[in-house]
Parts: sequence; structure tokens; C-alpha cells
Amino acid sequence: MLAVDGAHYWGANCDDLNDPGQNEEILSAMANPYAVTQSAQSVLSTNKVLKNTFLLLSATLGFSALTATLSMALQMPSWVYLVSVIGAMVLGIFVLPKAAQSAKGIGVIFLITGMLGFGLGSILSMYLALPNGGQIIATAFAGTALIFLGLSGYALTAKTDFSFMGGFLFAGMMVVVVAIVANIFISMPALSLAISGAIILLMSGFILFDVSRIKSGAETNYIMATYGIYLSIFNIFISLLQILGIMGDD
Repeated sequence: MLAVDGAHYWGANCDDLNDPGQNEEILSAMANPYAVTQSAQSVLSTNKVLKNTFLLLSATLGFSALTATLSMALQMPSWVYLVSVIGAMVLGIFVLPKAAQSAKGIGVIFLITGMLGFGLGSILSMYLALPNGGQIIATAFAGTALIFLGLSGYALTAKTDFSFMGGFLFAGMMVVVVAIVANIFISMPALSLAISGAIILLMSGFILFDVSRIKSGAETNYIMATYGIYLSIFNIFISLLQILGIMGDD
């Protein structure tokens, strides 16, 4: 049997009755029960999107790990990574947004993440050839996991709505793209290191942004939500590999 402190219970309820704001909420709920029902349905819908997003995210990450392992076993050359990224970008921009409105989107996102994983396998093979390659990969994996779990957990529990970051993230993305193009011609290791660090910060912001949008109900398509979060995780992992690889060479 549950023991309840009657004095504290009655005192708390008396305080609620003496609170004009609380009385207004109670009267509003009594006057418009339909609004309360709608609010409850909205919460259920948001929770469903969150659940489906993280389930699909787990599945796509696992599938990427399988295709990466296959790529490593086949000893695919490094240019496969570039081809895979370009192919995944084309599918993500032109095919997925429309396909995500139906069950076809699940197949498309598995195709995209499978391609990215297959391309990643060729990069991992290069790092494994290094003397400390295994340690670099393990450190990058652990760092990516900590960043994602920490930021997604914070976005879910914090009262702050991070949707306001959209404009800043877009501007940051433009700056990073310009820096990447410039570094193709300059080829400065220091600039490469700075770009990788900027990408990690940028993708961390996107994790907060995407998870917050799901939490607030602004994002209702769990396939597109999964795609956005997956790309952030993928880019963080690649950037950490590059930073650790450059530091390891020194």
C-alpha cells in the first residue's frame, strides 16, 4: 500500500486552488475539453516521431556498419568514398524528400546510409593501415557517440527550443563550404584541421536543432528526421578521424 502524506497533499492542492493562474488553466480545460484532447494527441504524436526516429537511426547506423565491413573486406579503393558521398547526396536531395512521404522512404534511406557506410569502409581501411589506426578509429567512434548522446539527451531534457539556430547553422554551413573549396587549392594542414573542427561544432548544432524540432512537433516526418541526424553523426565521425589522423602524424 502506498503511504501518502495527507498534510502535504492537501496543502499542495490548496495552494493550487489559491493560485489564480492555476484556476484559469482548470477553468479553461473544463470549458474546452477538446483543446486538452488535442494537446494530449499532439504529445503522443511527438513521442511517436521521437521513438520511430531513434529506432530507424539505430537500424541505419547498424546497416552502415555492415556495409562498411563489407567494403573493408573487399579492400575498396579510397575513391569509392567520393563516389558514395556524391551518390548519397543526389538521392538525399532529389529522391528522399518525396519518397519520405510514404513507406518507400525507408528503402531509400537504407540505400543512402548503406552507400555512405560502404564509402566509409574504404576510408577506414586507410586508417587501419597506419601504425595507430585502430586506436584512431576507436577514439573517433567513442567521441562521436559521446557527442551525440550528450547533445541529444540535452536537447530532449532542456527547456530551451533550439529551433532558433537554423539561420546561424545555415550561415555556418556556407562558410565551411567556402573554406573547403579554398583548401582544395591551398592544401594547408592547419586549415584542414580548422575546417574539421568547425564541422564538428556545426554538426553538433544540427543535432540540437533537429532533436529540438522533433521534440517541439515542428518535424513530423521521422524518415527525414533520421536522415538529418544520421548526416550529423556521419560528418562528426569523419571529422574526428581527420583531426586524430593529422595529430597522429605529428
